[in-house]
Amino acid sequence: MPLLQTHITEILMLLFLVVTFFQSGIDKVTDWKGNVSFVKDHFKHTSIKNFTSLLLAVILVIEILAGALMFVGIFNLAITGNKDNALLGVELAALCLIFLLIGQRLAKDYVGAMSLTVYFILTIFCLYLLNK
Repeated sequence: MPLLQTHITEILMLLFLVVTFFQSGIDKVTDWKGNVSFVKDHFKHTSIKNFTSLLLAVILVIEILAGALMFVGIFNLAITGNKDNALLGVELAALCLIFLLIGQRLAKDYVGAMSLTVYFILTIFCLYLLNK
């Protein structure tokens, strides 16, 4: 298991991001109506108010895909040292966070936008480590 020890920092970061993105995606799937209701209300005074369901679906797909790629990437990294799946998953996670940030800024939810910063910093640091 020398690869596990060699990449333990990346693997732990990936595990954190997998939990974060899978949980968010699963929540959207299991409570779609509740999430749509929240998002429609949150964005009712913005230019995207008529597209909230579609945009929520896009976020859902990106979250699940990012989580799945990072999950598979953990095993690839630990067993073979291959970073490709993990890297793609983290890139999608970063893109998703930027989309969420745009939404929070449009809704003028500055506290919500600020809370995304912690996730984004971790994601970018993981991206940096995977690119080394």
